[in-house]
Amino acid sequence: MCVAAPGRVIGIKNNIATIEYSGNTVNANAGLVKIKPGDYVLVHAGLVIQRVNEEEAKNMTELFKTLEELGNE
Repeated sequence: MCVAAPGRVIGIKNNIATIEYSGNTVNANAGLVKIKPGDYVLVHAGLVIQRVNEEEAKNMTELFKTLEELGNE
């Protein structure tokens, strides 16, 4: 099973978006979804697959943190 975690777009150049995840950055192809810097997105297999609003992104991030903590007990 694959899970796409939300990240924030910090830049785009030639359809390649730089996405920030908790201080780490990755590049992803942004050709499928219209995005701009500051947007929150889901990335799967190197592609931006969906734009999400900030509240949804924060809720998902908190959920993943909680699941990680439970898995470490």
